[in-house]
Amino acid sequence: MTQLQTPTTLSVDSAPRHRLHPAWLVAGVGFVALLGAAAFRSVPGVLLDPLHEEFGWSHGTIGAAVSLNLLLYGLISPFAAALMDRFGIRKVVACALALVAAGSGLTVFMSQPWHLMLTWGLLVGVGVGSMSMPFVATITGRWFVRQRGLVTGVLTAAGATGQLIFLPLISALAHTHGWRLPSLIVAGTALAVTPLVVLFIRDFPSDVGARAYGAAPDSPVGMRVPAAGGASRALTVLATIARNPGFWLLAGGFAVCGASTNGLVGTHFVSAAHDHGMPPTTAASLLAVVGIFDVAGTIASGWLTDRLDPRYLLIGYYSLRGFSLLILPALLGPHTQPSLWVFIVFYGLDWVATVPPTVALCRELFGADGPVAFGWVFAAHQIGAALAASGAGVIRDLQGSYDLAWYLAGTLCGAAAVMSAVLRRAPQPS
Repeated sequence: MTQLQTPTTLSVDSAPRHRLHPAWLVAGVGFVALLGAAAFRSVPGVLLDPLHEEFGWSHGTIGAAVSLNLLLYGLISPFAAALMDRFGIRKVVACALALVAAGSGLTVFMSQPWHLMLTWGLLVGVGVGSMSMPFVATITGRWFVRQRGLVTGVLTAAGATGQLIFLPLISALAHTHGWRLPSLIVAGTALAVTPLVVLFIRDFPSDVGARAYGAAPDSPVGMRVPAAGGASRALTVLATIARNPGFWLLAGGFAVCGASTNGLVGTHFVSAAHDHGMPPTTAASLLAVVGIFDVAGTIASGWLTDRLDPRYLLIGYYSLRGFSLLILPALLGPHTQPSLWVFIVFYGLDWVATVPPTVALCRELFGADGPVAFGWVFAAHQIGAALAASGAGVIRDLQGSYDLAWYLAGTLCGAAAVMSAVLRRAPQPS
């Protein structure tokens, strides 16, 4: 019996030494899909002024469509995570890319505000929401044991990379050719990514005869499990985790995270800088530079999450972000002064560095329900982002500047740091 088993054992255990573990291929394709999703999500912020100039729609009206996009981006997330359990990652992400392509492509025909709500708001919001951060939690939870925090940081950084690549390009194209060409480019990019997802994404390591990267031979991580109840599971998990105070503290902090990044800076920074005399293309380039440093900051945050208490990381991130937002109104002007560059670097390092420690805490507090739980925490992130996107637009319409929006966001970041400080961790195994 021993002689029959030995060759099989050697071939399975030694395989990873001679070829790339399939977890890295799945992570790589996931990075590309997330890169595209982030690029698609960032487009409305660049097109805000061109749409205002062509149609005469107010900042509040356009901001409402962006708010719907952000809201759905978050609210769809827990259901998308549950549907990935039910139908598989590949099918859900492929359908999501099709929705993004349809929503972006149809914008070239719009003429009324409700058209913007339907396309960029509804279709693109549902599409990118299905490829949001719970997608990261699902991949890392199934395919990785070793380096899980680091991979979470790298995949999260895909958002910054997408912003880095697309923002200057879209801003330049919108400036020279109008906003319709960038919309068609987004649609074409979504369609181009779809074959990669269909060909290379697999749901579990056991589907390709492998174990999760770094998993022990007897570990259940990476083994296919019976399909859960689909979308109904998202509601069941919510009913369970809502009884845990840790969920509300994580969700409250992450709501502030969304308000102070995607909702405010991601949507209104270009317009706010333009109010101070800065060319929109310059402002979009600065926002892209934020993306450069966000890549470094988020990967570093993932590395630190594997080694430090995630709560302490969140306290530091929210505190430093709040301080930077409080001083931003004094830094904006027609030219990029050295002090503004300091803000860009500092803020970029902190942009979504909150994601790896938040994912780790969800996994720690809620176990196997961690990805779906993080979906609900991320929904709170996008609710905060939606409120900030529309609220900042209203503040701009009423007061003629965004200053009050920056001050409110900075204060809320201080509250998020306090929520992280009082969070209790789950008992740790010896």
